[in-house]
Amino acid sequence: MSGEMSPTPKGADLGSPPELRASHADRDRVVDVLRIAAGDGLLTSDELDERLEVALSARTLGELSALTADLPNVSAEADAKDVVRIEQVHSGAIERVGRWVVPRRMELAVYWCDVTLDFTEAVITHDTLRIDLETAGKTLTLITRPGVVIDTDGLRLVHSKLKYRRAPAEPETPVVLRVELVGQKAHGRVVVRPPRRTFGQWLLRRPTPPATGA
Repeated sequence: MSGEMSPTPKGADLGSPPELRASHADRDRVVDVLRIAAGDGLLTSDELDERLEVALSARTLGELSALTADLPNVSAEADAKDVVRIEQVHSGAIERVGRWVVPRRMELAVYWCDVTLDFTEAVITHDTLRIDLETAGKTLTLITRPGVVIDTDGLRLVHSKLKYRRAPAEPETPVVLRVELVGQKAHGRVVVRPPRRTFGQWLLRRPTPPATGA
């Protein structure tokens, strides 16, 4: 179920006195808004860290509202699931694309099916996603965006290849999601890459031809 995540914490009326005490749930919702805003490029790494520190120690709704007063409403899905398990054998491709909600953990028991997890527009409300793999065949593709990093230290490859292509680093981009790959991938490939450039972006990146004399 989808809805609007307002900068004002849910559970408090818009007309609630700003000195009203904030609950743990109020703080958590504001933290989610801040992380989504940082993932969308609305906050720098320093701004995110500073606001998170204030949010986690805020005592009143007024303190929380001030942290998101300069942010637009952030469209988000309902609370992310704790665990999503996918089991599939010899069937069509599995895709998570567009504005899907990233869970805390995924379990992939997938054999001879392509899997694509595209994080470019994903709704991120937690800072870590653990993916437990027990897969064989075909290709597992993870499409990143600035602020999304992939940790492959816990991944075991058996007759498989890993291709990790990183986008150019941007110093002010905060890490909003760390994806931990854990388990085994056999007889196939794991591809980690940024989104492909559009034709317009490709044209803008082309070198300008040297001017010729008259």
